[in-house]
Amino acid sequence: MVAGAVERRPGWVLVLVVLGIAALVGLRRRVHVARAARRAAAALDEAAREAAEELDTDLIPRQRPAVVEVDPCYESLTPEEFEEAIAALCERDGCSGVEVVGGAGDLGADVVAVTPDGRRVVIQCKQYGEANRVGSQDLQRFGGTCFTVHEADVAVLVTTSDFTAPAVEYADQCGIVCVDGEKLRNWTDGTGPCPWEALPER
Repeated sequence: MVAGAVERRPGWVLVLVVLGIAALVGLRRRVHVARAARRAAAALDEAAREAAEELDTDLIPRQRPAVVEVDPCYESLTPEEFEEAIAALCERDGCSGVEVVGGAGDLGADVVAVTPDGRRVVIQCKQYGEANRVGSQDLQRFGGTCFTVHEADVAVLVTTSDFTAPAVEYADQCGIVCVDGEKLRNWTDGTGPCPWEALPER
């Protein structure tokens, strides 16, 4: 029957044979293409997974350091940097509305903030060397404005050095918190209380 068909219509048979061969070649090519596509898809999936992992890593918020990153030697900072460092400590320990307001005409307030329990804290910063202690005159000037002008609920004088005995006595009478160099270091490294947690007894 096939031989008869070849004799009667050789052109059609040739066309059918060519089409059959082309179909086989096409089928093999499709198989190869499908395999290549599967390999490419797997590679893309792997690349997408790795990219997603990298993205997840980048999107993890960086935690703020437990200790403010400032020069451990406060004395080496400029007065402005020292005020910024004290403001950063307040912010680290939960204060809101932290502002550095020191400068000409500040009337004794260098940093103002609101403590976590809602009290207004006013801080004066005295960046002195070890030999230069904060005297009673410094406290009296600050005491004259911190409560009446700045409406402080908590008034704090922070220094890198120390206080004279009359200064401490005046501060105790007025309810001003004195933070000397040692207390400042303790506040910084978290081993001591925040100034607004250490109010003097009045």
